Amino acid sequence: MRADLRCYFVTGSEPSDALARRAAAAASGGAGVIQVRSKPISARDLYDLGAAVSTAVHAANPGTAVVIDDRVDVALALREAGFPVAGVHLGQDDLSVRAARELLGPDALIGLTTGTLSLIEDANQYADVLDYVGCGPFRATPTKDSGRPPLGLAGYPAIVAASQLPVIAIGDVTVDDAADLAATGVAGVAVVRGIMHADDPAAYCTRIRAAFEERA
Repeated sequence: MRADLRCYFVTGSEPSDALARRAAAAASGGAGVIQVRSKPISARDLYDLGAAVSTAVHAANPGTAVVIDDRVDVALALREAGFPVAGVHLGQDDLSVRAARELLGPDALIGLTTGTLSLIEDANQYADVLDYVGCGPFRATPTKDSGRPPLGLAGYPAIVAASQLPVIAIGDVTVDDAADLAATGVAGVAVVRGIMHADDPAAYCTRIRAAFEERA
């Protein structure tokens, strides 16, 4: 599935109704992908959250793709129930990407977390079933401790050159980093706290998209 990867919103912890409204605002501002992530969370609660977010996002901008973090089973259940969920974003220890593709079908959006040249090279063998890779951390972040050293701006050109898939930078990325990261060749940036803390999520996402458009 093709998706606009320039502005990729990864949700944080917030009451379901408020998070659905925030995601809808981000979508209306041009976030092309919204990943439903709220840890720790049960499968049942993630299903309910995914249902609320995907419904609100689709109403705000049908072109925005909603993916579920980690849980292929939850993504599949939501899709089977008719909710507008595009696919799943997988970590290195989640279900294999080929199994995810078999379960979700050819039209699903599937991404994979990476963060080193070795992981990028490993992901390349799945270029026929993956749509993009997330790569970080850009900076150290309290949102998720991957155990990998920060890449910084200097780390991305080699990652982009080695990857057969579009690369999304993640890890304490803010709107002020978007233009510099766009210049490294990444396809987009994933933002958590910047959008979660924004008074105007739509405007925040619009600024990120504009940074990539200026570099086009």
